[in-house]
Amino acid sequence: MSRHKCTKELYKSFLQASSIRYSGLALSEVSPIEISHDAISRWLSQRHFRPRDLWLIAKDQINPSEPFLLIADDTVLAKTRSQKIELVSYQYSGNAHDVILGIGLVNLLWHGLESETSIPIDYRVYDKETDGKTKNTHFTEMLSLTKARGLEPEAVVVDTWYSSLDNLKAICSHGWVWVAPLRKNRIVNRKVKLETLEIPEEGLSIHLRGYGWVIVFKFVAKNGRIDYVATNMENPTRLKVKEIIKARWSVEVYHREVKQTCGIERCQARTGRAQRNHIFLAIAAWFEQHKIRLKDKKTLYQQKWEMMQVTIREKIENLMRQTCY
Repeated sequence: MSRHKCTKELYKSFLQASSIRYSGLALSEVSPIEISHDAISRWLSQRHFRPRDLWLIAKDQINPSEPFLLIADDTVLAKTRSQKIELVSYQYSGNAHDVILGIGLVNLLWHGLESETSIPIDYRVYDKETDGKTKNTHFTEMLSLTKARGLEPEAVVVDTWYSSLDNLKAICSHGWVWVAPLRKNRIVNRKVKLETLEIPEEGLSIHLRGYGWVIVFKFVAKNGRIDYVATNMENPTRLKVKEIIKARWSVEVYHREVKQTCGIERCQARTGRAQRNHIFLAIAAWFEQHKIRLKDKKTLYQQKWEMMQVTIREKIENLMRQTCY
């Protein structure tokens, strides 16, 4: 029997320090205190960490006087060999460009326009079979909660998935501006496909059926990709819209970091409760690394490498000593 119990700080620190294995078994093998794999598994399945706990961490990292954007997007935590894990279902992954087994996670980020810093302030686990909620429902509920918390963004930025009429109306209902890419085949004006319109550099006023008049800009990338970006902003400039939509990339960076440096998708616990707890703790671990990034100007990957350097150096020294003998 373990002499000690697992704690939030122990588990979170393990996620920060590890780079390959993120299981309870791995933690029991490297823990500085004596603790069994079973004790860790029980602890993980019995905690009740919630998305609201993230706000308690995030609110102290927000500069209340800094203008900011709200950026929403979702990602799939891949569980390709884990059909027996609760919360896992087949979902489309933009990263894999295919339907894969995984857990859907809808995220809402705060992005400071002066500091250019992005942090998660809310999230939802997509589990329609249990709560009956779609990703769009989670999105609009997070917006309402953000409004209740007193945050007033310069704009809400979403991708094409969240640019439905209902979502745009939900953003507008809070008195907020939105900036969103539209699909090229979206029907606008009088049954005209967006891609058939001649859009000048300064943008074009178009009518979204069921919504009203908005301004759309056409951006052509060096590789030939064309993006149509619309907004309900008053008198928007091309430069302003381009800067806002560029900031949306920060959510992709966050998704990559929390997966690659905090093991958010590496938990193999069977129960949904344990998975939810692991997800929160991985995000909490990301926050600890983010604080170090701001303080020491070190990326999350540099932090990981510094931890590995110590172990690798010691191993090399031991191997060289063995060779000498």
